[in-house]
Order: sequence, then C-alpha cells, then structure tokens
Amino acid sequence: MISTPNGVLALLLSVNILNYVDRQIVYALLPLISSDLRLSDAQAGSLASAFMVVYMVAAPPIAWFADSRGRKPWIAGGVAVWSLATGMAGLASGFGALFFSRAAVGIGEACYGAISPAFVAERFSFEKRGLALSIFSLAIPVGSALGYAGGGKLGEILGWRHAFWVVGLPGLLLAALCLLLPSDPRRSAPTSPYAGYREVWGVRTLRLITYAGAGMTFALGGFAVWMPTFFHRHWGLTVGRAGLLFGAVTVLAGLAGSLLGGWLSDRLRPSDRTADLLVSGWGLLLGMPLAAAAIGAPSLDASIICLFLAEMMLFLNMGPLNAAIVSVTRVEKHSMAFAANIFAIHLLGDAASPALIGWGSDHFGLTRALLAACLALGVGGWICLSARSGFGRDADAATMEAAT
Repeated sequence: MISTPNGVLALLLSVNILNYVDRQIVYALLPLISSDLRLSDAQAGSLASAFMVVYMVAAPPIAWFADSRGRKPWIAGGVAVWSLATGMAGLASGFGALFFSRAAVGIGEACYGAISPAFVAERFSFEKRGLALSIFSLAIPVGSALGYAGGGKLGEILGWRHAFWVVGLPGLLLAALCLLLPSDPRRSAPTSPYAGYREVWGVRTLRLITYAGAGMTFALGGFAVWMPTFFHRHWGLTVGRAGLLFGAVTVLAGLAGSLLGGWLSDRLRPSDRTADLLVSGWGLLLGMPLAAAAIGAPSLDASIICLFLAEMMLFLNMGPLNAAIVSVTRVEKHSMAFAANIFAIHLLGDAASPALIGWGSDHFGLTRALLAACLALGVGGWICLSARSGFGRDADAATMEAAT
C-alpha cells in the first residue's frame, strides 16, 4: 500500500525514474534537435544550463514552503508540471521555445528533488535509511539509461518531437498517485526562510558535502550531456546506438555502484561512523583517472570498459551522501538541507559545465573539453574526505537538537 514505508519508497522510486528519463532524454536527442533547429554546440549545452539554473533557484523557496506547510501537494504538483513541460518541448519551433520548456521542467523537478529524499528517509529507521536511500537513488542510473537509450531510439523511429510527448504523458498518472501519499506529521511553527537556511548552511559537514557534490556534478553533468555526442562524433556511432550504448553503461554501472556504495557504507559504519564520506570520497578520487581514460581511450571497447568503471566509482556516493545530509541536519530542516545542497551543487557544478564544455568544444574540440572537466572529480573527492573530521560533532548536534 502507498501509505506504508515500502509503498512510499516504491511509488517515489517510480516517479524518480521518470524524473531522470525526462531530464536526460534531451541529451540523447541533441544531434537530431541541433540539426533540425540549427543549434551551435554552445546553444545545445545551454539547454541543460536552462534546466539547472531554474532547478537550483526554485528549490530553496519550495523546500521552505514544503517543510512549513506539508510536502505531499508539492510532490504531486511538481510531477505534473515537469511532465507537461516535457511534452511542450515537442512543440518547440526554435531555440527560444525549447529553452523555455527545459527551464519549466526545472521548476517541476525542483518541487520533487528538494523534498522526496527527506520524505523517503523519514519513513525508515536510522539502520535502514541508507539502504532505502540507495534503492531510491537507483532511479538515477535506471532513469538516465532509459532516457538515453529509449530517447535515442524513439528519436530515430518517431522523431525527436514525438519522443518528448511519449515520455511526458506517464507523469500525469504518477502525479495523481502521489496525491495518495501519507501526509506529513504536524510540525512546529516554521522559522523564516533566512533563519532556516542560515541554520542549515551553518553545518560545516553539510557545506563540505555540498562542495564535494559540486565537483562531481560539474563533471558528471557535463558527461551526461556530451558523452552520447562524443560517441556519435568520435566513434561514428548512430544517434540511436550512441544513446543505447551510453544508457546501457550508465544503468549497469549505476546499479552496481549504488548498491555497492550502500553495502560498503553499511558494512563500515559500525567501526567508522564517517563511512558514508569515506566511501564517497574514494569513489570520486578513483573515478577521475578512469573517466579521463574513457575519453582518451585508443578504441571503442577500451572506452566503454573505462567508462563503466568510472561511472561505478562515481555512483558509490548516491545513497551514502544523502544519508549523511540527513544525519547532520534536524528533521524539521531536512527538505531545506537538500534544497541548499541542490542549489549549491548545481550553481557551482552542472548549471555551467554543459555550456562551458560546449564552448570548449567549439574552440578546442570536444575531447579536450571533456578531459578538462575530469579534474573536478579529484577536487570533489578530496573535499569529501576532509568532511570526515567534523561529521561526528555535527551528527551529534543534530540528534540533540531534535530531542529537545
């Protein structure tokens, strides 16, 4: 049943899968869209930036309203908005209309991305929370893979406009089901948005987790946009095959990495309470040379193998870092903590990187632009490991404040 913890997880996992399908499908379709609408690489990359800028700016005010007045309506409304906006992209007659539709997707997904992780986490005990969030995070590779593979194939068969309509419609049904989610318990009177976000951002561990996440999203967001195009240009693959290949690698590596990351952090936590940060930090550090090897590989097969290993390392942190955010913030501020994290990681990360990589591609070539982006992974890994020093203090403070 939807009202049980497992029912909530199942429904929101399904919604989250669609979230990433609608988010990533445009990247599989970029070669077709660019050819039809005559877009430069910088314009094509800015479509991702349009989504990310709106997504990160909308998340903080939405999270404050949701934490203060109940989160279920925001979840359901957000799913409906982004689904309609995805369908609108199929009607775009030029760059401006397509840019606007992708920005509107950001508004809908901000309602979901800032709220749903905390909504799931609060329905599971501390001992089970890491696994629940790891399962929830499986939507990232699964949805992304469906967006890349399914989007590329739909684009070849039906055209890029019809592909947007096909993936947009199911969201309206899921939005209706979200109205059946359990309501939030009554909370204390809300603080002002300024006071709430000052409290959340005052947690040192959250700030460092966010900076580490920014390094990851800078690189990973750029790869998500440009790797299918890289396969298409560098290795001569068709749009459909490039999307299918990148999608297959992403889903397999993502499933393996997400589950492995959750298992490792749970296994290490009894002896090291900073296990979430330890696993995540080393995953980012190891992912950097593997990602560079995938871009500079001498053959397609070698590129695929290195890309799989790189993505598996990067996906280790999906569940653990979310669990760490929940651990170091008060329950009344969980959505605001995730919103602050969303705002900063995208402001410093993939709000700019797709357009910057597109600019670099126009001037220096796509291969060099992608290689330069790999450096952000090493920076993120180092910051994540540095956050371990204050994790225990911040986690204890959050627990004590929640008890008073």
